[in-house]
Amino acid sequence: MKHLLFRVYPLTLSLLFAGLLLGCQRSDDVPPPQPLMPRVQMVSVLADLHLLEARVESSRLSTDSARALYLQQQKAIFWRYEISDSLFHQSYRYYATHGKDLDDIYGVVLDTLSMRQMKLGEKK
Repeated sequence: MKHLLFRVYPLTLSLLFAGLLLGCQRSDDVPPPQPLMPRVQMVSVLADLHLLEARVESSRLSTDSARALYLQQQKAIFWRYEISDSLFHQSYRYYATHGKDLDDIYGVVLDTLSMRQMKLGEKK
C-alpha cells in the first residue's frame, strides 16, 4: 500500500502542476474562434438585447411569461442580425476573456444607448 502511494503521489502532483501551467496561459495567446462576431455587430446586438431586457422588466409580466417573451424576442434579434445564439455566446465568451475588449465594447454600447435616449427625447 505504501509503495502504491509513492507511485500515485508524483503522478498526481505532476498532473496538478501541468494543469496550473495550462491555466496560467495568457488570454492574449488564445486565438479567436472562427467565426467571431465583429465588434460593431456585437455592440448593436448587445444594445438591442439590453433594450429588450428593459422592456420586458417594465412589462410587469409574471416571471415565466417575461422569460418566454424575452427568449422569443431574443431569437428575433438574432434572426435580424443573421447570427445564431451559439455564435453570439461564443463571441461574447471570447471578448469576456479579453477583459479590455469587453470593456471597450460596453463603453460603445453605453454611448449607443445614450444617443438613442437623446434621439427619443428630441422627438417628444
